[in-house]
Amino acid sequence: MTARSGILFVMSGPSGAGKGTVLAGVFARRPDVRFSVSATTRAPRAGEVEGVHYYFISEEEFLSMVSRGEFMEWVEVHGAYYGTPFRSVDRYLEEGVDVILDIDVQGGLKEMEARGDGVFVFLAPPSLGELRARLENRKTEDAERIRRRMEVARWEMTQAERYGYVVVNDTLEAAVAEVLAIMAAEKARTARRAEIVGAIRESFAAPAGEGTPAQGN
Repeated sequence: MTARSGILFVMSGPSGAGKGTVLAGVFARRPDVRFSVSATTRAPRAGEVEGVHYYFISEEEFLSMVSRGEFMEWVEVHGAYYGTPFRSVDRYLEEGVDVILDIDVQGGLKEMEARGDGVFVFLAPPSLGELRARLENRKTEDAERIRRRMEVARWEMTQAERYGYVVVNDTLEAAVAEVLAIMAAEKARTARRAEIVGAIRESFAAPAGEGTPAQGN
């Protein structure tokens, strides 16, 4: 880990918790951060753009990428495949650019096993009832699919404590502020500032023959 290494932030949470909305607020305030675009076999929802929200590909193409080892992680959720291509993450990190992944909880747990250097944030809804209301208000799924999503959400909430951070998306602005605070704190970790601190310390080095100054108040 060096001062020039980018940080991988991974956000997970139940469907309907508001990950996309919160991240939109984060990117509006941190345009220097990059979003890792995942691939999926599900159909685009209203307003979703190819290459911006997801790469929408066929199941055949997805499984072909799996066989070639092109995904950092991949899962099957609600009858569709989702995966994070290596190419959309590592290049930015190597250039010192921070990257955010928006992936479901199954994918987040796989990512924990694969990359211990990531920063994992769980985005939770304020309550089960609020989560149901958000899913219903999207008007993109029927009652049966919403019921299945709620069942999955109950399990997902049992995994929240495995994440390094939990942000409750009750008020959007507060949730965005918390995520930004986490990102700032991680950037200032001592291990990530080792090179910077070393360079500053060298500038404080006493000239040859000069003793250590007396400590003052």
